[in-house]
Amino acid sequence: MFSVATLVGCTSIGMSDLFFGYSQQMQESRSAQLRGDFVLAAASVISVNSHHNNYGLSQLEKARLQFLAHDGLASQKSFELAYQQVQAQEQAAKIQISSSLKKVSAVVTNDNAIGYEIPSYEQGMLHSYQALNYLYQGNLEGALVEVRRANLVQERALKTNQAELYSAEEAMADKGINSNNLYENLPAMDNLIGNIKNSFQNAYTFYLSALLYETGKQYNDAYIDYKRALEIYPNNTFLQQDVLRLANKLDMNEDYTRFEQRFGRYQTKDQKNSGQIVVIFEQGIVSAKEEASVNLPIFNTRADFKFFTFALPVYRGRLSTLMPLSISLDEKSYLSQEIVRLQSLATKDLQEKLPGLVTRQAIRLVAKEQIRQNLSKSAGDVGNILASLYNIASEKADTRSWSSLPNNVQIMRLNNVAVGHKKLTVSYSGVKQVIDIEVVDSKITLINFTAIGNYTGYQTINF
Repeated sequence: MFSVATLVGCTSIGMSDLFFGYSQQMQESRSAQLRGDFVLAAASVISVNSHHNNYGLSQLEKARLQFLAHDGLASQKSFELAYQQVQAQEQAAKIQISSSLKKVSAVVTNDNAIGYEIPSYEQGMLHSYQALNYLYQGNLEGALVEVRRANLVQERALKTNQAELYSAEEAMADKGINSNNLYENLPAMDNLIGNIKNSFQNAYTFYLSALLYETGKQYNDAYIDYKRALEIYPNNTFLQQDVLRLANKLDMNEDYTRFEQRFGRYQTKDQKNSGQIVVIFEQGIVSAKEEASVNLPIFNTRADFKFFTFALPVYRGRLSTLMPLSISLDEKSYLSQEIVRLQSLATKDLQEKLPGLVTRQAIRLVAKEQIRQNLSKSAGDVGNILASLYNIASEKADTRSWSSLPNNVQIMRLNNVAVGHKKLTVSYSGVKQVIDIEVVDSKITLINFTAIGNYTGYQTINF
């Protein structure tokens, strides 16, 4: 007879991971984050050692919460540990080590026994936050390294994503599971996905890299990434103006004419004794994954169909209403505009992973049923009852994800702001506050503004 204690001891999971979902374990941390108590939220993140399946995810949660608490050095260290986990997983995948035992464990437990693989959209945000950490320390070169890594993540995902999706769908079909039956029985998630095409293309990471390239006078690289961001968010007028401005600066005459026909003329010309104000506005936090039960027919060990109950992760609800940030300066008002919906990327990532999740669970359910039958023969009714109870209790959906990320990110850019001390009146959700900044000649004043629940806060830097 198998032993749960032995199973936990030989794998990188804890007993709580077998019977309690990640979302449930993160409730205390999320509650503290929604109250704006980021120190407590970081301290409430599940503490695990470096061999635990959730170690990289735990570091991501801590890193973002430390960033919100304005503890840049701690955040930088946590993000670096998460990145080391990404590198280790990539290396292990290349030589196919360290995964066999975990996959065997997952067959008799649940997907939480498999190491959490940080998806592409989360990797992109990892590097974006780390770039900001370096920037706040005055290290532009370090920030540029991070945005290059973020761009490489998207380029790599673009090459491999479609092939991985086809492979997962074929494996699911081999188990006799029809994708239409799956999606018809699951709560609909299309309302959360919106119009995005995939889970990894993030206009915000392109925008941040373009901003930093431009600061480093790497104007061609900046122009390329502004255009990439614009391809994803063509209606963002700040992106439109950035592309027109760089096309004009680089004498890209054909491009400038083409963009001018689409978006109109570049609205402002560079002026002396002026700087720029750039606002990055992070709103809310992403929803937590929930568990949904679905009955699906699959092939059993006798090669005939039998209905099994699947426990699958889902996101529920609709996209939250986008609330822009309003800034007033010199009797003029400006509104921020969306540049990424991380809730949509997270939901799309889950949708893309569902075929693989279902296939693994189909294998697991058949294996557990076989174990139950064997125990019933060897240990009678007691073995049958114990195995059945274990199967029900251990079949938990994998609800892991970077749950402290913002729901969405918005941007705003004000060009040709006269140098000197400025008082910005910032309005959000009916509440006003004044932010004092110093505009420096030919420099960018970055305001990173955050709104979560009733909390609002910001950091500023000139670079």
